[in-house]
Amino acid sequence: MLELFSSPATWSALLSLTAMEVVLGIDNLIFISVLAGRLPESQRNLVTRVGIGAALVLRIGMLFGISWVMQLTAVLFNVGDHGVTWKHVILFAGGLFLMWKSTTEIYEKVEPPHGEATPSFFSEGGSAAGAIAQIILVDMVFSLDSIVTAVGMVDDVPVMVVAMLVAVGSMLVFAGSIGAFVEKHPSMKILALSFLLLIGVLLVAEALGQHVSKGYIYFAMGFSVLVELLNMRFRQRSRRSLLRGGGGA
Repeated sequence: MLELFSSPATWSALLSLTAMEVVLGIDNLIFISVLAGRLPESQRNLVTRVGIGAALVLRIGMLFGISWVMQLTAVLFNVGDHGVTWKHVILFAGGLFLMWKSTTEIYEKVEPPHGEATPSFFSEGGSAAGAIAQIILVDMVFSLDSIVTAVGMVDDVPVMVVAMLVAVGSMLVFAGSIGAFVEKHPSMKILALSFLLLIGVLLVAEALGQHVSKGYIYFAMGFSVLVELLNMRFRQRSRRSLLRGGGGA
């Protein structure tokens, strides 16, 4: 183990994989933040930590069951020229779930309620157990994507484990601030849900054999967030100017 981590090549692979895992964890963290934001404030921190902990357990478990994970890439049957594997089935189901969840959340956010509100499975003050169940389901999809990426980049399981620990540790550190920021600014929540909708489409496309680099999605989302931050800054300055003008009237 010490000999492994004394090699510069190992450290280079570790830094590259850690950076990749942190980026891949962004969508997972956004989903956890959105779901936790629908719960009473007293339960949010617990659900966030359980969700991130589940993500770590699933990733480490899949790493040590790497032979099982690799079996998921064995072709079950062919549809035309596309070989369908269990990985594709899981990505397809997870992508559809993300698309459905994001669409319903956006609808609830932008559509004013008509008449008496219909209680939903995950409404304000809803079930923490329901939130955790949904988070674990999506954790499984993102964990599979994460492990397949790790196996493609690095050959040594200890390096993968360290990268996962650092990436999930970063998620724990930033989860609270990201969740609070998204919950405080409705426009950011819509952007986050739109991002998850795009990730869902990406997973379905991947399952159907159409590979699209996540880099395009992350770039588009980063640009959208930057524009919205500038808009927020502009709105704050406009409000301050109006208040000053009103005070002098």
